[in-house]
Amino acid sequence: MIKTNLLNETGLHKVIDQNGKFSVVEYDKDVSVSPQDAAIAYFASEMNVKKRQVIATLDSNGVIIQAGAMQIMAGSIEAATNIKGAGDLLKKAVSAAVTKETVIKPKYSGTGQIVLEPTFRYVILQDMDDWNGSMVIEDGLFLACDDTVDITVTARSTFSSAILGGEGLFNSSLKGKGIVVLESPVPLDELFIIDLDNDVLKIDGNMAIAWSGGLKFTVERTTKTLIGSAASQEGLVNVYRGTGRVLVAPVACNYNITIPTPVGL
Repeated sequence: MIKTNLLNETGLHKVIDQNGKFSVVEYDKDVSVSPQDAAIAYFASEMNVKKRQVIATLDSNGVIIQAGAMQIMAGSIEAATNIKGAGDLLKKAVSAAVTKETVIKPKYSGTGQIVLEPTFRYVILQDMDDWNGSMVIEDGLFLACDDTVDITVTARSTFSSAILGGEGLFNSSLKGKGIVVLESPVPLDELFIIDLDNDVLKIDGNMAIAWSGGLKFTVERTTKTLIGSAASQEGLVNVYRGTGRVLVAPVACNYNITIPTPVGL
């Protein structure tokens, strides 16, 4: 039997989220720095740039983890690849090439705890029940999930969405029941969560980082005519139709936003 203090809160780290097997630990202060880096670490912490780690507590069912993300295994835990043969390896290699994900995502099963490598990105836990069992995610977001979730590749259904949408030709598709762990470029508090009920969502740019698999994604003009689109200066928008959920990161890529000029300058 192994006893750990992995989930015990201290003055330096605390558990900020928990769902199913997965817990998210955040380090309030990074004190393992040299004196010359202390000021940078302090101001980084003040801006919520902090190290975070995911801890999975296993009992009966297992978890699937992004290759290379495992840091510590404590307990009677075994790892196995998700490759079922040469044909499956080739299929997953092609999928990895188009989605920029790893070919092998190991499955861990047994009893104990798994600690993932620390990250400065924001960790978001999502229940597949909130997505009607189907979710499409942007490249690089997947970190871990329950082994009851199937990971496949989905291609764009229309030419416009594939070529003009800015979301890529292929994306990772998650289907099943359980918890999914995502590494988001922005915190959950900065994400817009939009639920559609047989309705339409239009976004100017590729700001959606995840959406329900049942939604139809296309790229369209903002108005019915080219002249109208030119006059509105909006051009093309990404359109999501149907019933489902979309996670939108509205401030993730606003690098061209106008910086206010100080008064008197």
